[in-house]
Amino acid sequence: MPDSYAVPLFEVPSLPVAGSEQRFPVRRIYCVGRNYAAHAREMGADPDREPPFFFTKPADAVVAGDGDVAYPPATENLHFEIELVAAIGKGGADIPVERALDHVFGYGVGIDLTRRDLQNEAKQMRRPWDMSKGFDQSAPCTALHPVSAIGHPDKGRISLSVDGETKQDGDVGDMIWNTAEVIAYLSGLVRLEPGDLIMTGTPEGVGAVARGQTMVGAVEGVDKLTVRMV
Repeated sequence: MPDSYAVPLFEVPSLPVAGSEQRFPVRRIYCVGRNYAAHAREMGADPDREPPFFFTKPADAVVAGDGDVAYPPATENLHFEIELVAAIGKGGADIPVERALDHVFGYGVGIDLTRRDLQNEAKQMRRPWDMSKGFDQSAPCTALHPVSAIGHPDKGRISLSVDGETKQDGDVGDMIWNTAEVIAYLSGLVRLEPGDLIMTGTPEGVGAVARGQTMVGAVEGVDKLTVRMV
């Protein structure tokens, strides 16, 4: 490591580990697009024909725990997407499906915030949509729960409400590509390393959230996340 840096060294983004004083350093955030059939249909895609595809968020997009999240600039159509988050604890490339879950440290509950108007405009112009997904505080997430405490969630309700009204309501078991398959496929594209987070997709019912509204997202058997937009 260098003895000094040309600019102040930034703080490593991290999430708390449930039941521990330790924290989980975040290296990269990978997100799976359209991984629930009903959501794929509401976005105008055919879920029976698409292999998994991925986009990323910067590591410092993560917001740890419950609390306030700033409504981002340059949008009038900010959408919520509730997701099961898998945290990688052991690195690897070309990981076989049958060994993929051995690489998981634990799980959390996250919300993929999306500037949908910017995304739609970028799609129409055939441009990258990084700025619709990778903005500041776009990945609020709970503490991570180690596999030793909760196992590997392969079914259970995944839901999100806005000001008490349920908007998304599905089951983790409805993922087109399950967590092991997602990890195996992604590891054939990039080498996964400890500190990587994988947001595994969202069920149908995505929609807009406004300033002052409160979202409560949950995955049965994992955790609940409360976020207020300010």
